[in-house]
Amino acid sequence: MQRLKNKVAIVTGAAGGMGASEAMLFAKEGAMVMATDIQEDKLNSWVTEAQSQGLTINFMRLDVTNETDWETVVNKTISLYGRIDVLVNNAGIFPGFTDCEHTDKKLWDQVIAINLTGPYLGAKACIPHMRKAGAGSIVNIASIAGLVGGNGTAYSASKGGLRLLSKDLAVTLAKDKIRVNTICPGAVLTPMTEGLLSEEAMKETIKNMSPQGRVAEAIEIAWGAVYLASDESLFVTGAEIVIDGGAVAR
Repeated sequence: MQRLKNKVAIVTGAAGGMGASEAMLFAKEGAMVMATDIQEDKLNSWVTEAQSQGLTINFMRLDVTNETDWETVVNKTISLYGRIDVLVNNAGIFPGFTDCEHTDKKLWDQVIAINLTGPYLGAKACIPHMRKAGAGSIVNIASIAGLVGGNGTAYSASKGGLRLLSKDLAVTLAKDKIRVNTICPGAVLTPMTEGLLSEEAMKETIKNMSPQGRVAEAIEIAWGAVYLASDESLFVTGAEIVIDGGAVAR
């Protein structure tokens, strides 16, 4: 349908899982995409295949905690595509359900740096170019862990902070026609989550995770990102889309 035709998008954490699904779907919907991650080999593998299918997509290494990396990626995206319309802050880490007493300072700093400082740096780098383009959309991938407790101290704090970062940006950037919204996924089947639990534990988690009795596929989160990136959501800013199969409804 080409819902994102001629839009230029940067997607972080795109080596696999939700980020790869988002970047691929954006390209299929007509966007010109810069897929980024620190895992260049994984990026190269699927992006090369996507290019062979005629999709307009490139990739670059990006450490989202590094301001210089952001400057390099943004400049390259402008050089290739001429503008930036969309930023999807997808990159993140989930270190497990570690409570406050067992969260050391090093782990706390790492989670906050990637999950919260990364999106802040990404927004800071892209906003001037979105303003120059006359409009823009920032989509921050948070989590239901930012809505309810019990999902790990550092992780929950980072995702709760990301929700409020989004709202603050939405208010301050509305005058520039730059929209900022958040997606809060529940459990999603990705390489990251698959590696955290045994097969038996995963079955039990799936059974209890939501009223639907299943976890999401990465593509189901990607469709939410497409909506927020598209002109279908021009009056949507400062909002949160919860995609969790009803988990926080009960």
